[in-house]
Amino acid sequence: MPVNTEKPSLNQAQIWQGLLLKAENPVPFLDAMSACTVIDRGDNWLLRNFTLRGEEMQERVTFEPKNRVTFERTKSSAMGTILNEIVTLDDGDMGLRFTFTLDVDGLVDGSREETEFAERMSRSYFQGVGSTLAEIRRQVESGEMNTP
Repeated sequence: MPVNTEKPSLNQAQIWQGLLLKAENPVPFLDAMSACTVIDRGDNWLLRNFTLRGEEMQERVTFEPKNRVTFERTKSSAMGTILNEIVTLDDGDMGLRFTFTLDVDGLVDGSREETEFAERMSRSYFQGVGSTLAEIRRQVESGEMNTP
């Protein structure tokens, strides 16, 4: 998704800061999240418990500075990996891409239910990119985010 289709325009430092804040506490960024607690951390990683659509989950979050945040589910009915990446689009503009690879309990590979789940998740992650950018813009405009 292109980053700067709305004002204020955001730079890479602001997007990266927003992704770090979202990793620490996704609640302001994602409507489906209702709670999050960081339970451990190290150099370029953290472990968090969170509630997503009423389900208690856990993820190990790793950081590739100024480029990518990787969320690896360690407890969930939908195990897998989610990536949040700052990318350069074909036209040279900056983009934000969320991708996911999930294995969901009870869904048969190639089934209609799996396809429907994937379509719902795609819509949800597309909305997640939009709400993440909206929250970063809100924090930039309010002065809460102090990046160049």
